[in-house]
Amino acid sequence: MLRSGAPAPDFRLATDDGTPLGLEDLRGTRFVLFFYARDATPG
Repeated sequence: MLRSGAPAPDFRLATDDGTPLGLEDLRGTRFVLFFYARDATPG
């Protein structure tokens, strides 16, 4: 479990146009990573 203020773990994911993006690509910039944990799931 991550704690507030902890460094983000390395990740790689696809953007909305399918381009791969990872933490290393964003290094040195400010960004917010937001996701819907229950998106497209029942309930």
